[in-house]
Amino acid sequence: MSNKTDDQPGPPAGSRLKKFVKGIMGNSEPITNGQIVETPSTSSAPAAVEPKPSSPTESKPGRTRRSRGRGRGKNRQESPRQERQPSQDGDNGESAGEPSREPVRAEGSSGRQRPSRRRRSDRRADKRSDQDNSGQQSEAQPKARDERRAEPRFEARSEAQPKARDERRSGPPSKARSEARPKQQSDQQSDSRKRRDRRADDRELQEEYDQKLTPSQSVDRDTSFGGMNLLKDTVEAIHSMGYETPTGIQVEAIPHLLDGRDVVGQAQTGSGKTASFGIPMIERIEPGGGAIQAIVLVPTRELATQVAEEIASIGRTRGVGVVPVYGGQPINRQLRLLENYPEVLVGTPGRVMDHISRGTVALGNVKMAVLDEADRMLDIGFADDMEWILSRTPRSRQTALFSATVPGFVRKLIRRYMDDPEWIRIGLEIQTVDEVDQYYTEVAARDKPECIREILNDIPDEGSPQVLIFCEMQVGVDRLVRILKRDGYPIEGLHGGMSQRDRDSSMRQFRDGSLSILVSTNLAARGIDIPSITHVINYEMPENVEEYVHRIGRTARMGREGTAISLIGEWDVELLEKVRKKVGEERLKIRETRLYG
Repeated sequence: MSNKTDDQPGPPAGSRLKKFVKGIMGNSEPITNGQIVETPSTSSAPAAVEPKPSSPTESKPGRTRRSRGRGRGKNRQESPRQERQPSQDGDNGESAGEPSREPVRAEGSSGRQRPSRRRRSDRRADKRSDQDNSGQQSEAQPKARDERRAEPRFEARSEAQPKARDERRSGPPSKARSEARPKQQSDQQSDSRKRRDRRADDRELQEEYDQKLTPSQSVDRDTSFGGMNLLKDTVEAIHSMGYETPTGIQVEAIPHLLDGRDVVGQAQTGSGKTASFGIPMIERIEPGGGAIQAIVLVPTRELATQVAEEIASIGRTRGVGVVPVYGGQPINRQLRLLENYPEVLVGTPGRVMDHISRGTVALGNVKMAVLDEADRMLDIGFADDMEWILSRTPRSRQTALFSATVPGFVRKLIRRYMDDPEWIRIGLEIQTVDEVDQYYTEVAARDKPECIREILNDIPDEGSPQVLIFCEMQVGVDRLVRILKRDGYPIEGLHGGMSQRDRDSSMRQFRDGSLSILVSTNLAARGIDIPSITHVINYEMPENVEEYVHRIGRTARMGREGTAISLIGEWDVELLEKVRKKVGEERLKIRETRLYG
């Protein structure tokens, strides 16, 4: 093989440089911080290899090389360190006690010394070391602070604290604490007395107002309504409504409400609960006061309309304004009525909250608040709404609550928002009205439309009878109305899925007698008072005995007679047994149908 010529490329410059460095260093370790540390070895050092003079990579001072750090790809001038000149004493430039800064060379090595320099990584290491030292100082400061806090005076104070606490727990202080409980009880009794005094002051103010009335608003008292001391104008309005003697709930509730007491009333349906709180409400109201003085919350729109009409009739002779508010009705109409500053507001909780949020209703002057059919409002989901509304009335108000049942949440309302109420229970057990004749007919579900036609045809036309039919679901109401309308019966439906205009139209026609048959869900089972209803038909049975009683209570109102007929299908036998056990075998009679011969 022939030798290489000058025009042929030689080995890479990097490999020749590595060979050159290895030759001049021998067995020494790599350069560290500008020094070459010799590694001891038992073997003799190899002979140094002289570099070729013609090597293009021979290390020379001032030679440029490629940088590994910043400015990659650029050449920079490397300046060698200046070597110290030997002193005259021949110590090679080293002072006494100072180590030599000359690199230690391997024996037998030759060539120029490689200039030493500090690498960038070494400078970073020094910087981190300085930061660690400063961190140790910052950590030492909290440690010194903790040591100062642990001085004996703190220990003495911590030992003295339990001792002082034990001294407080023993001796006269404990006696004072034991006397605090009776004091708290006396404070509560004092608060109760203050509330009663405020109510007595309200009654005195009412009496003063009665003395200042104009002659047209007579202050004469009349006791012709059950011996109750009422205003003559109020008694006149009561008699014009057809009330001659008070019912049981009215005899028990009205005197307590007139005295300013809170009342909880439980009574069977059709017992005249509306008048039992409406009469005392009218007695306490100051006509023309310019603010809402009484509020009544009810569960349904129909009940709101009915209660508002009855209270307006009681307060007609005194000029008391009553406004019903409920959802489904145009709110602009209600806003126009509220501009007349009524004294009584009757409404469903949702719409009352809406008006309070709008600022169109203020309850700061309310003297009396009534929750009618409270258990029904709880079933619908108005629990939080009732609390929200009551919390915006004065604490000195008088509160009355009427409910067929008193579940747990209603009891919580009574404890929180009523002051030592008077409990009135008229018929503690679920009772049926004595005047209702109860029948049942066993019929298959598919034959119920034909059976209802048979029952309607058997009802005599004398006396303009009115029939209220109950279904469980809204779709059942619509289906039955559609079937009977095709047969020519004067019938309409009523349920929560209808528009408010249609609901109002159905109730208006049924009240004035122009409509003889109304099909409804349980919406009409609570509080609807239409004395002209002669028959109640359970086309579909309710879920429990309590709802059965509420349904048939829509007839035989205020001492009148009525008839209730229930269609018992395949799945209603168990409920029939419960109803028979509750009302008695002799009161629930069977009515045979002609469908099965």
